[in-house]
Amino acid sequence: MTKPRGFEFWRSTLKGARYVVAPMVDQSELAWRLLSRRHGAELCYTPMLHAQVFVRDANYRRENLYSEVNQEDRPLIAQFCANDPEVFIQAALLAQDYCDAIDLNLGCPQMIAKRGHYGVFLQDEWDLLEKMIKLADEKLAVPITCKIRVFPEIEKTVKYAKMLERAGCQLLTVHGRTKDQKGALTGIASWKHIKAVREAVNIPVFANGNIQHLSDVQRCMEETGVQGVMSAEGNLHNPALFEGCSPPVWEMAEEYLEVVEKHPPCSLSYVRAHIFKLWHHTLQIHQDLREELAKAKNVAGVAEVNRQLKQRCQEEMAKDESEWTRTDLPFPHWICQPYVRPPPKDPNTENGQKAPETKAVSVKRALEDSDGSNDSLSKNKQKKKARNPNKNFCPELKPKYIKCEQCGNPKGNKCVFSLCRGCCKRKAFKEVADCPGHGLRFKTKALKQCNSDTGGGQSNGKPNSQTVSTAVHDPL
Repeated sequence: MTKPRGFEFWRSTLKGARYVVAPMVDQSELAWRLLSRRHGAELCYTPMLHAQVFVRDANYRRENLYSEVNQEDRPLIAQFCANDPEVFIQAALLAQDYCDAIDLNLGCPQMIAKRGHYGVFLQDEWDLLEKMIKLADEKLAVPITCKIRVFPEIEKTVKYAKMLERAGCQLLTVHGRTKDQKGALTGIASWKHIKAVREAVNIPVFANGNIQHLSDVQRCMEETGVQGVMSAEGNLHNPALFEGCSPPVWEMAEEYLEVVEKHPPCSLSYVRAHIFKLWHHTLQIHQDLREELAKAKNVAGVAEVNRQLKQRCQEEMAKDESEWTRTDLPFPHWICQPYVRPPPKDPNTENGQKAPETKAVSVKRALEDSDGSNDSLSKNKQKKKARNPNKNFCPELKPKYIKCEQCGNPKGNKCVFSLCRGCCKRKAFKEVADCPGHGLRFKTKALKQCNSDTGGGQSNGKPNSQTVSTAVHDPL
């Protein structure tokens, strides 16, 4: 049977889906997908799966895809990160019977993707990507799709998209941000790039970026002409986004916890992360509940904290509106609403005010400030830095290690042989030598052994050959 392609795939298999929940690491698990589908989502993606781990680890496959085949959770696209065509195909073949398409992640901009050389860090390797997509299109029984980020240049982005289409990509999701737009520098997604791609290719296109309300979805589709719109962070803060409503945060939390109980297993860390997102604004007011949520040992414990939050918010709602806690939010803090990431701080300002001209000479250069300040660190690393102020958390400032000549591991900075500890130990043992940098004393021990055996040793301070030979084979 011939697999559907392009628009036929979108219309028949995906049922013309317009409202899409993005693939999110540790966040778009089964329970959250089912909750999102109850509130208007028409298509969901699995969390990003690591192809190599998926191939070798049966537990990883079971926990992330095989644990429960739920007909309510369709259509479903399984997303993988990979940089090896053969490994990618092996993983996709293992997953294709449990989903409606396989997606290749070409958009993850995080440091872990840079170290693993996948996601958006493959966007310049067009030959490799073309090979991966072609192989998937030939070997798989389900269509292959891609999720990308844009280049700064619209023309290059269009060429990139057309290359993926020629290789066999049947649906393209375009995140309108570049590789460098992340964290504090997330900024605004470019719908102009997305529109240009949509007009250039002959396959369905989904838009991703700047989606916080249902009105954003409708406006994006009108401005870009895309077939569907994908939401990630907007969905995490309000899973009812695609319904166009903003329910109280405790209602969404209650419903999510019910789904978790009905469809185990779901990691408590996933549950906690979702509740923190839902309660983000409320926890700014009721900060003690943040600690209570962090200490919860199971789903029942999380539900109890949710009950406390509900009670407090309802008591506040019962008061006159003039007595409500004042915030800068468009809705009361207990209503599901998007989180707007604050812009990065300007090093030339102080407390929102421009610094006086006389202080300009004492301000560090922008590059140094960016590398050394907390603004470039995640919240988790900022907490660690507060506990360990002398520790270096900036990768750019960490020492660069030189590789060992023999094995490729980092060599010891003070090694007399310029080797790593393992290679140095073998060499020093074989040659009966010392390496103070690694604390190895084979020569010193041999001399001491010689002196003790000869009652004071040789006058020239060197052991005789027979003693040295014995020392070499002594299991030190």
